[in-house]
Amino acid sequence: MGQAIRIIASLVKPRGLVVLAALALPSVAHASADGIPGRLSVADMFLQADWVVKLVMIGLLAASVLTWTVFAAKQKQLSAIGKEERTRLDALRSLRGIGDAEGAIAASPLIAAARDELSLSADALDDREGVKERVASRLERHEAFCARRMTRGINVLATIGSTAPFVGLFGTVWGIMNAFVGIAEKQTTNLAVVAPGIAEALLATAMGLIAAIPAVVIYNHFSKQFAANRAVISDGSAVVMQIVSRDLSRGTANAG
Repeated sequence: MGQAIRIIASLVKPRGLVVLAALALPSVAHASADGIPGRLSVADMFLQADWVVKLVMIGLLAASVLTWTVFAAKQKQLSAIGKEERTRLDALRSLRGIGDAEGAIAASPLIAAARDELSLSADALDDREGVKERVASRLERHEAFCARRMTRGINVLATIGSTAPFVGLFGTVWGIMNAFVGIAEKQTTNLAVVAPGIAEALLATAMGLIAAIPAVVIYNHFSKQFAANRAVISDGSAVVMQIVSRDLSRGTANAG
């Protein structure tokens, strides 16, 4: 009799309650252990997803590939432009007049623009302010051309960065809707039925963030590079204007 009392007392303890629950509900315990699928891989979640969610994932993957393609191409271009413009700026600063430009620096678009205008204004060099204004206008147009060339293709990064999270969210909402439809059709709330659909839906959001975050970071990086290169080009234009002004004051302004 005493031994029976000790057994009942042990079942009342927390550990005993767990044992008692397991004995009383064997079917639930076994269903939870056996019903939940094994660890799903990303490939498994993609293959099991609804076709709409698959299209969303494929689109986000394409956006991510496009982001890194733009990064590789624009990084090479902007780095080359920055190096070239800094070299030209150093050479321009060493000139005393337009006529001193020789060799590679003579082919500089800034020098070429100034020489073209001085050639066209050869019979009106006495109007110094007019000549300066026209040279400055040509240099501004060259700066605008360089700006368009440097920013071409970068806006796609801003588009991906701002829209990818919402596209991923759409895939998530659609996937969760399908999960609830599956619950209604199978008349069960078993985790084995609900979990895969929710996992597939959340994968769409994860892919949206994977596409968006690098796009935003890369866009900001290129914006800084663009601003730095634009500043160097503007400095070059200012140096050329100083050279033209110096030549006009000396009366030696010509097309070289």
